[in-house]
Amino acid sequence: MDASRNSSICFGMESLGLENDIPGSKTYCNLGLKQTFKQNHGVPKVLSLLSSILERSVQMNEALLEKTQTKDVITVFHGSRAPTLSIKDYIDRIFKYSHCSPSCFVVAQVYMDRFIQCGNVNLTSLSIHRLLITSIMLAAKFIDDAFYNNAYYAKVGGVTTAELNRLEMKFLFGLDFRLHVSLRTFGGYCSQLEKQVSCELQMERPPRVIQTPCGLKETWSSSDDSSPYSTTEIHIV
Repeated sequence: MDASRNSSICFGMESLGLENDIPGSKTYCNLGLKQTFKQNHGVPKVLSLLSSILERSVQMNEALLEKTQTKDVITVFHGSRAPTLSIKDYIDRIFKYSHCSPSCFVVAQVYMDRFIQCGNVNLTSLSIHRLLITSIMLAAKFIDDAFYNNAYYAKVGGVTTAELNRLEMKFLFGLDFRLHVSLRTFGGYCSQLEKQVSCELQMERPPRVIQTPCGLKETWSSSDDSSPYSTTEIHIV
């Protein structure tokens, strides 16, 4: 049994025909999609909502795999161990250092949904981080006017440039290079994200673990370095 098909990471709105609900400007403002990195209004709401959805989906998928005694199929997106950096902190890190637009995270969600629905990978704690850095990087390349190269994104994501290049190609072929996201699909995802606000407020988040011996090697700086070319080093295995 394919756990990802029973617990989709997103909403499957394109296949369910729910993309007809195009939200207004208020929804975009509530999600923080109107702001840019340079405006420095803090972390856009869309980041925490997306991380909450992904965290719940990972938990559901892993529980389903365990319940059905299904062995997960290892792919290039799987690490040998689950990183200690939470999904929320990883998403926040990508936003901080990539300087991509908040809309990239909505588009990345659409990409991951398409990729998983094609049966390419199960969403688990071993695969989520590589799926995120790959999909967000592709979203930035497709919709932003300016973006960093793969080497920079690899440093932000904690993987090698060679590995990120392989992940990008695997992801693109898995999507059959379908990177266009219609306004209706984008609006439908935004509407569903906005509905997660009440759920997001009820979730308790575990404290972030720093300098842990396995999964992720972290050297977080105590200062807030806003330089566009300077990142703290991480490595996911």
